[in-house]
Amino acid sequence: MITFGSYFQLKKTNTIMVDSFEKVPVRIFNDLKQGSAFIAAEIAATIRQKQAEGKPCVLGLATGSSPKTVYAELVRMHRNEGLSFKNVVTFNLDEYYPIDNDALQSYNRYMKEQLFDHVDIDTANIYIPNGEWPKEDIKKYCADYEAKIEALGGVDVQILGIGNNGHIGFNEPGSSRFSRTRLITLENSTRIANSFEFANISQVPRLAVTMGIDTIMKAKKVYLMAWGPMKAPVLQKAVEGDVTEQIPASLLQQHLDTVFVVDEAAAAELTRFKSPWLTGDTEWTPKMVKKAVVSLALKTGKPVLGLTNSDYNDSGLGDLLVEKGDAYEINLQVFYMLRDTITGWPGGKPNAVIPAHPERSIPYPKRSLIFSPHPDDDIISMGGTFMRLHDQGHEVHVAYQTSGNIAVTDEFVTRFLDFAVGFEEISGIDASKSKGIEADARQFLATKKPSDSDTETIRAIKGLIRRCEAKATCRYVGISDDNIHFQNLPFYETGRVEKKPMSEEDVVITMELLRKLKPHQVFCAGDLADPHGTHKVCLDIVFESLRRIKADGDSWVEDCWVWLYKGAWQEWNIEEIEMAIPMSPDQMMKKRFGIFIHQSQKDMVPFQGSDSREFWQRAEDRNGQTARLYAQLGLTQYAGMEAFVRWHY
Repeated sequence: MITFGSYFQLKKTNTIMVDSFEKVPVRIFNDLKQGSAFIAAEIAATIRQKQAEGKPCVLGLATGSSPKTVYAELVRMHRNEGLSFKNVVTFNLDEYYPIDNDALQSYNRYMKEQLFDHVDIDTANIYIPNGEWPKEDIKKYCADYEAKIEALGGVDVQILGIGNNGHIGFNEPGSSRFSRTRLITLENSTRIANSFEFANISQVPRLAVTMGIDTIMKAKKVYLMAWGPMKAPVLQKAVEGDVTEQIPASLLQQHLDTVFVVDEAAAAELTRFKSPWLTGDTEWTPKMVKKAVVSLALKTGKPVLGLTNSDYNDSGLGDLLVEKGDAYEINLQVFYMLRDTITGWPGGKPNAVIPAHPERSIPYPKRSLIFSPHPDDDIISMGGTFMRLHDQGHEVHVAYQTSGNIAVTDEFVTRFLDFAVGFEEISGIDASKSKGIEADARQFLATKKPSDSDTETIRAIKGLIRRCEAKATCRYVGISDDNIHFQNLPFYETGRVEKKPMSEEDVVITMELLRKLKPHQVFCAGDLADPHGTHKVCLDIVFESLRRIKADGDSWVEDCWVWLYKGAWQEWNIEEIEMAIPMSPDQMMKKRFGIFIHQSQKDMVPFQGSDSREFWQRAEDRNGQTARLYAQLGLTQYAGMEAFVRWHY
């Protein structure tokens, strides 16, 4: 069960250093908004303290997705609480090289848009490595950068993110503990991870200028932030592993005043969450028992029913035996819990009374509403379930939350414009207007720079391409055009990877659809690993809409169940799954063909992120792995499984 505001029904804490496994102070917050507010408050307190002392406040600033909410909170404090930046001097960690300062991906531009243009900082006090520096002079500029920091007495507060490979700034694995500001070659994994900011991997710079690890370690106070499940594995290594230059963030264990500030999703791999029974007394709830036994079975490579008392004792689970009895009884309890998540009836089995079934049998048929953040998430993430719901007689609706227009290549635009002109010509329709649009588009695209946003017309054409593919998918499944809803939520329509925050208009549009349909089931993407953040915003919009509708007293919402699926990047952990929909080889193939309908998303896709596999490959690998894990635990072997977790509000 997932409750609002929390993706983990585990022990939560804001305290620091709760167990010996963690070698650096860690503060865990429910979400990035709360964590960011904490960091912003700490920065503001330092600024005000320095103001009272009549001294400059030197801040070391980071870029990327992690600090955006911190900067938004600082801007709010400036506007609403009078926080002044007149005594602030800033030094940024890094910058791509080479890159124009006004390029969309430039950190110079990023800092202006996120912070500097919205506060009263003196521009003479802003220092950012420059992607336009002549290469032959970079060593001199880097030495000058270091000298400026030292002349001001060093950095008072340094904020950091953490890369998936453990880098801080652009200090890649292997960077010396004593490194200083310099030009560095980016690892391919870093370029791939950051490729979502660029149209494709070839446009990501191979070099960067970065502040060194020694420079960072000299800061008086360091806050490292990590948000979301993608950062969980490397965070665990940095916090609980050995100090090593291969995980640069782990070197912060040696800093005298560092705090890691993370959300629950990023903290998931820490021992206090992943294996809390190793850190002290444990409350053995059914969910915790399931988590422990599944972990033990996967660790030993045994099916659940094959675990012995010795397995429990050897893995630190002796307390569970003391409290719950013999391994045989515990094994049976967990086996039944796993078995009862598997169903071929995602809408509930009609005319049947199955108390442990994930879904209700009544009402039948149900109105099922699938929220799809992009125009293909429905078929990619839950295509088998989508088809089953329709085939089993339920009234299925799909709401495509965004246009998905940035994920269409320019080549597709010219291809479809060429088709439109040709169609009009063979149909005897005057094609002069279409030809004019095509000529304008070709001219723009021929001179388009990586920093240019598409014209409104080109964005509209890209959105149309994706709408047509979405409609074709729904027809393939069998649902009518009346059950297809294109929301085109405003937060997405920036023409850039960078999106606007959730707005009131987004929520109103979603509430109107929910109230119109009054669904018995809602499916939405609970995938926070989406590198662009679109899934997270779409999920927040649905959550906020349902909360408001419930607060308004709408009676239908009391009987509306919400199921969360994961997107193209990750799957639920096996112990979290509450409904698993099995698929046969034929059903897997039918789902693949449904994904193939989205031709604009095959082969090379703009802003694809760090995973080079096509979406159908990601889906099949993920579904197949879930099925294999169930089989490994002693359940029936299926070709694939789609997994869901229920959200309670």
